Amino acid sequence: MATRKSQCVTLGLLQHACGSRPEANLKKTLAAAERAARDGARILCTQELFRSQYFCQDEDHKNFLLAESIPGPSTKAFQQLARRRKVVIIASLFEKRAAGLYHNTAVIIDTDGTIRGIYRKMHIPDDPLFHEKFYFTPGDTGFRAWPTKLGKVGVLICWDQWYPEAARLTALAGAEILIYPTAIGWHPKEKARHGAHQHGAWETIQRSHAVANGCFVAAVNRIGLERPIGGDGIEFWGQSFVAGTSGQILGKASVDREENLLVEVNLADVDATRTHWPFLRDRRIDAYGGITQRLID
Repeated sequence: MATRKSQCVTLGLLQHACGSRPEANLKKTLAAAERAARDGARILCTQELFRSQYFCQDEDHKNFLLAESIPGPSTKAFQQLARRRKVVIIASLFEKRAAGLYHNTAVIIDTDGTIRGIYRKMHIPDDPLFHEKFYFTPGDTGFRAWPTKLGKVGVLICWDQWYPEAARLTALAGAEILIYPTAIGWHPKEKARHGAHQHGAWETIQRSHAVANGCFVAAVNRIGLERPIGGDGIEFWGQSFVAGTSGQILGKASVDREENLLVEVNLADVDATRTHWPFLRDRRIDAYGGITQRLID
C-alpha cells in the first residue's frame, strides 16, 4: 500500500469485573482509566454499563434506581479525568433521560473535557438473562461519528455489534474507529457445547465490520461470573480486542484477568485500506432499497 503520513494513537480498553456497589465500580474504572492514560493510552473506553453488575438478568423495577442523568456525577468525573490527562473517553452509562424514559447510552468526552456527543443503543435484545427491553428505550440518536482531537470515533453498543447496517452507517458518517462497549458472556450450562463457536461468531462478525468498512474496531468486554439473582448467572468472556483495517487482530485481552488492553493504531491506514480495497466506492446505492424492508417477498 502507498505510504501515508503516520497518525498513530493508542487505544485503551478497560476490562475488569464488576461488584455490587456502583460507587466502587466507578472508582475502580476511574483508577483503571488513570493507569491507562499514564501508560500512554489516548482514546479510552469502558465496558458496557460498568457502574453495576449486569442487572438485566431479570426484570426488577428497583434496578431503575441505578440510572443517572447525563450530564451527571459519572460524566463529571470522566470529564475531569479527560481534561487532566488530555485523553478522549467513551463511557457507557445507564441513562435516566426523564421519568419512565431510560437508555443504554455512551458518552463521548473530548480531551478538553467537553461532552462531544452521546450515542443511545439502537438494537435492544431480549433473551434469557438479557432482558434489556424491560429497561431500555431504543436509541434515537441514529448512527454517527464524532470528530475528537485524536480522531473520528463511532460508537455502538453490544447488541449493535451484530448488525452490519449499523457498522456501515457509522463508517459512512466518517468513523475511523468503531468502538463497542460490551457485556457478553456464556450461560455456564451451554459453555461446553456452544461456548467456542458463540465467542468465535462474536469476534468474527466484528472483524468483518473492520474489513467491510476499512476501519479499526475496538470491543471492550467485562469478565467474571455474575449471579445477581442467583441461579447459574452469566460468565462474561472478556477477550476485549482491537482489529485492524483488514480485520487482523492487533491485540486481545485475556478471558478472566482484569487488565487494560493498550493497542497503538495508525489512523492513516483507514485511507490506505479504503483506496486499495474500495468497497465504499463500488457500493450500488441505487440497488439497496430493499434493506429498509423487514422482508423481501
